[in-house]
Formats: sequence, C-alpha cells, structure tokens
Amino acid sequence: MAGGAMAGPVLALLRAANALLLQRRYHAALAVIKGFRNGAVYGAKIRAPHALVMTFLFKSGSLREKLKSIAQATYTHSRNLAYFVFTYKGLLAAQSGLQGKKIPFHSFLAACIGGWLVFGENNPINSQIIMYLLSRILFGLSRLAVQKGYIPQPRQDPFPLVAALVWGTVLWLFEYHRDTLQPSLQSSMTYLYEDSEVWHDLSDFLIYNKRTDSK
Repeated sequence: MAGGAMAGPVLALLRAANALLLQRRYHAALAVIKGFRNGAVYGAKIRAPHALVMTFLFKSGSLREKLKSIAQATYTHSRNLAYFVFTYKGLLAAQSGLQGKKIPFHSFLAACIGGWLVFGENNPINSQIIMYLLSRILFGLSRLAVQKGYIPQPRQDPFPLVAALVWGTVLWLFEYHRDTLQPSLQSSMTYLYEDSEVWHDLSDFLIYNKRTDSK
C-alpha cells in the first residue's frame, strides 16, 4: 500500500517534467543543461580509456597512484568539456535572443570566449585537446578552401605527401628538438624508437620492453 501511495506522486512528477521538456519556450535553456550533461559524459568516455592505457604503459608508481592519476585526468577532461559546452550554448542562445536570429559569427565568438575561459590554462589535458582540434581544423580549412575555389582541386590525392611531411617533421623534432614535443608524444616515441634499441636477452627482446631485475 505504501509503495502504491508513493508511486502516484512520483508518476505525476515525471509527467510534469516530461511536459516541461516538450515546451518550446524552454528549449534553449534546456539545451544548455543537456549540453553540460553530454559534455561531462563524452569527456569521461574519451579520457578514461586513453588515461588508462597511457598511465599503465608509460607511468611508474603504485597501483593507487596510477588509479588516482586516471581519475584526475578523467575528471578534468569531463569537467572542462561540460563547462565549455555549457558556456558555448549559453552564449549562443544569448546572442540569438539579442539579435533575433542565429548568424555564423555567433558560433565563432561564443566558442572563442568558451575556449579562453575553459581551456585557456596550459596543462597536459587542455594541450592534448587543443592539438587534437588543431589537426582537424587544418584539414577542415584545406577542404573548405578547395570547396570555395580559393585553391584548385588537387589532381592527385595529397594525403600521401601530407603523411610523408608529418612523419618526417615529427621524427626530426624527436631526434633533434625533443623538448618541443608534447610529453606524452615524447613517451610514445621513446618507447617505439629508443627502447627498441636496447635488450639483454630474450626476455626483454620479445616479452618485456625493459628488464626489471638487476641481471
């Protein structure tokens, strides 16, 4: 009986919440809230597996320290992305409300402000996110330049040349100007190109990367 008595108000509350969500006049504000939610969830989904792999591959320390590092990285990425989406969508809605319509510059300005406020601190998490976006921006702007006719359509696929230049440049930087590269990239390249130069027996040639004993 008690459970049935409680179910009525709960169902009524759910119906009221669903009705509120369907009202168009609240759509902009609700989109900001859901954007915050999606930013937090997506940030956690992206960062957690990446932090897990990178931490256990390249970081030393106890299991507790590694798990703490993974949790901190995941929290930071999730929080920052949630704050950015919230800020971006809020500013976008405010500009559209003030001018009565949405124009392309609104997106640019809102994202610039959000980027400055949320991702302006130079730390490893933000640095990785900015570099991830920068590479995709360069590809996107190149395609846009072709679409708009600013540069001619290449007769051949330019990707092989881009791949050659990217790998040539990054390995040159790693070999001769390593300090200019991001720390996680340095760790990855050290594992691939330097640790593969050192071994003592079959154990650290095929099974392990480095021996942990004192042989």
